[in-house]
Amino acid sequence: MTTTYDCTIDDERARGLEHAQRAISEKKCVVLPTDTVYGIGADAFSPQAVTMLLVSKGRSRTMPPPVLIPRINALDGLATEVSADARKLAEAFWPGGLTLILHAQPSLDWDLGETKGTVALRMPADEVALELLTLTGPLAVSSANRTGHAPAQTAAAAREQLADSVEVYLEGGQRPVEGEAGVPSTIVDATGPILRVVRNGAVSLDQLRGHVPGVLGLGEIPMAEEEAGGEQVGGEPTGAGQPGTGQSSAADVQDDGGAAPEASGSSAVTGPAAESTTPAGNQQP
Repeated sequence: MTTTYDCTIDDERARGLEHAQRAISEKKCVVLPTDTVYGIGADAFSPQAVTMLLVSKGRSRTMPPPVLIPRINALDGLATEVSADARKLAEAFWPGGLTLILHAQPSLDWDLGETKGTVALRMPADEVALELLTLTGPLAVSSANRTGHAPAQTAAAAREQLADSVEVYLEGGQRPVEGEAGVPSTIVDATGPILRVVRNGAVSLDQLRGHVPGVLGLGEIPMAEEEAGGEQVGGEPTGAGQPGTGQSSAADVQDDGGAAPEASGSSAVTGPAAESTTPAGNQQP
């Protein structure tokens, strides 16, 4: 039975988190607040649960959800070949508005959709979300709305769209919090030797370069590639959505688990995609 819990009341919050944990273990979906917008979450390691999440949103496997994590040390358990620069950014901006697209651990038994071997990870700066993630472990999370509709800023608004497809709604008030700008996370493709911004957002390029000076801005290309004039390797244009080239592909633009427009059809970023190519109304948290 679908239930809403008011997480601004301590007793209800505790009951809601307990019910949400149980629902996740039963491969059901829950709605939770994030620091951007509300997200619909499911067990990242259950193909059945992830499928339910995508069906609830009316979304296909070509736009896999990003994964939210409760702590930075979960990074190495879910991703491989994490560069020192990617680690610097995670340490500087997590929890917060930064999503990193990385190579997924090949040994993990999960199926988020057509990710091309990558995963988009973020640690949200939201107390309720982090409490739930601590109880459940990593969750696949997408914005809590039907595809093509506006993202929900309250659990009540999410319920109007998702109805009984969700077992538990955790109501934490408006997200983003009133008075704060609704800015999506910045998405950085960290699958190649050079980090690239694939969607502008909460963390500015100047802030990123304060920790990793060589980060490329949205649309920028390395000087070597520019001089080569886009040479082809093995008959394929360099870059183009291939993991390891810096042209991400965690879904070729997935959403960030809560509040960023879902970018679509973008070569190295799909999962949290570039804001400029993201259709309105399909945001990532």
